[in-house]
Amino acid sequence: MTVTIETPTPTPALTRTRDPRVILNALEPRVPHLVSSVDVPNLWERKVQLLLRDSVAVRSLAERILGQGIAYLITAMENPGVDMGVGQTVDVGVHQIILDTPLYFAFCDEYNKGAYKHHAPLIERRQDGTVMRTADLIRANGFEVDEELWAVDASECSPCDNKVPDSH
Repeated sequence: MTVTIETPTPTPALTRTRDPRVILNALEPRVPHLVSSVDVPNLWERKVQLLLRDSVAVRSLAERILGQGIAYLITAMENPGVDMGVGQTVDVGVHQIILDTPLYFAFCDEYNKGAYKHHAPLIERRQDGTVMRTADLIRANGFEVDEELWAVDASECSPCDNKVPDSH
């Protein structure tokens, strides 16, 4: 007599998607004055309004750029030494976080083990596929990737100087 034992098919692991809006607003207790002193409801709204003030004409685009900038920064901080770079479009969102230094320090504290993550861009843009490889790294790090924003600058990366310690 033959006995067949059926092994249950393993349930695939749940894939987590990290939400840049939730991540940004979770940092508010570290920088409450950035919200309360300017009468905005949260850090996400503050950054979106700053993008609209300075460089982006449409709110939906500002939110997309900000979300991808946050995803890039966190992925760079959580993957030290990995060659990454963004195109001009997403870089606008990256710079929006970095320019708000109290918020950027809170980011570094939370996602870079308390160490400051330098931003030291090279002058020349690279044209070696780094932008799309970076988008793949961001996706692997649990973020949704806005394909359109990454593809628009896919051929030109704005990398940072690897001679500057812990830079992105």
